[in-house]
Amino acid sequence: MTETFQFKLHATDGKARRGEVSMPRGTIRTPAFMPVGTVGTVKAMYLDQVKDLGADIILGNTYHLMLRPGAERVARLGGLHNLIRWKGPILTDSGGFQVMSLAGLRKLDEQGVTFKSHVDGALFHMSPERSIEIQGLLDSDIQMQLDECVALPAEPKEIERAMEMSLRWAERCKVAFSDQPGKAMFGIVQGGDIPELRVRSAEALKGLDLKGYAVGGLAVGEPQEVMLRMLDITCPALPVEKPRYLMGVGTPDDILRSVAHGIDMFDCVMPTRSGRHGLAFTRHGRINLRNARHAEDMRPLDEQSSCPATRDYSRAYLHHLIRSNESLGGMLLSWNNLAYYQELMAGIRLAIEEGRFADFMAETQETWRRGDLAPL
Repeated sequence: MTETFQFKLHATDGKARRGEVSMPRGTIRTPAFMPVGTVGTVKAMYLDQVKDLGADIILGNTYHLMLRPGAERVARLGGLHNLIRWKGPILTDSGGFQVMSLAGLRKLDEQGVTFKSHVDGALFHMSPERSIEIQGLLDSDIQMQLDECVALPAEPKEIERAMEMSLRWAERCKVAFSDQPGKAMFGIVQGGDIPELRVRSAEALKGLDLKGYAVGGLAVGEPQEVMLRMLDITCPALPVEKPRYLMGVGTPDDILRSVAHGIDMFDCVMPTRSGRHGLAFTRHGRINLRNARHAEDMRPLDEQSSCPATRDYSRAYLHHLIRSNESLGGMLLSWNNLAYYQELMAGIRLAIEEGRFADFMAETQETWRRGDLAPL
């Protein structure tokens, strides 16, 4: 831990990077996967479990927390860490993506976005300054600029307009953030699937000399190859000495391939959302526990796993829980999935340190390709 925000690269292997972000509330080992705690809870998990699985940082959502329980209330209660009993760092997104995707009747202009809450229809205005103010009230450690995220595919003129707006908002967010010792504000590279816009966005944000940089507007409907092509374009335009965060990504394969392109941080609801719907991620690949083949299979998901949910509970029991819509089924599979994601990140970090990331990636993908155990 340090009193200031610091990022250090310890090893590289090709474009893959092994580093550490040090902050007053803890050290984040990178590449890192951040479990998503949208409203102050990683769904179906105790935060003690999340920490024990190896997560150094979790994510909270500005849009949802400003609606319930309210940023000012969280501040009165001692901040988000105190409220939810999480001692490590927390990253909060700006709320922009949720405003664009969830809120009703929104109006966007240079000053920000006015929108109706999806909860009760109440009217709110989110400016770049208000987004940073809310994140400060939540007492988050890494705060994101407000941006406009355009779903792909989109017209080039619309992508460029949103990218330029996001750059102007980044400048305002930096002023609003000012100097917060031990904390950081990250900018967000936009530009859709247009290489020139991605480079222009990255270069302009680099000129603001922020503590870190995110790549946004991907994993919003485009194929994986488009995402990776944009990373090929974007990462070389970002400072080597600053952390790089790919927002909202993704599947284990997305993470592996993105690490190979130079990404340091990830977040995604996929492991917990999939778990609640009966889908398990394991070293054998994806396993759908709803399938009848598991109904009388007393083998665990993976007897070699260190996670009790993966190692100690039979497929037959998990299948029964999921088909019966029992909450425990989603809890166990969320536990399994987050355990696998953190095991994958630990394996990635070690492989980079040992200079064998390409082999690790190939071996992991080959194990996925071989698939699950044969049915009984």
